[in-house]
Amino acid sequence: MQNDEILRRLQDVFDQVFLEKIVVRPDLTAHEVEEWDSLLHVTLILYVELAFGVRFATGEIELTKNVGDLVDLIAHHTASER
Repeated sequence: MQNDEILRRLQDVFDQVFLEKIVVRPDLTAHEVEEWDSLLHVTLILYVELAFGVRFATGEIELTKNVGDLVDLIAHHTASER
């Protein structure tokens, strides 16, 4: 799966999880979004796992610093499941 397709699908996930419209971009971080707290982060990751049919290890999630890192992680998991 290409990164631009992953980013587009992530926009759909963000639209489901967040109350306010968030424009998803690779350099977006949780610090930029007021409602993105630790509980919402867990919810977001669960929605991402469901949307992409992947499972992340806790250590993998802790290494992601922005949406671009999450895109790379999704790409890695979807490529390895082929």
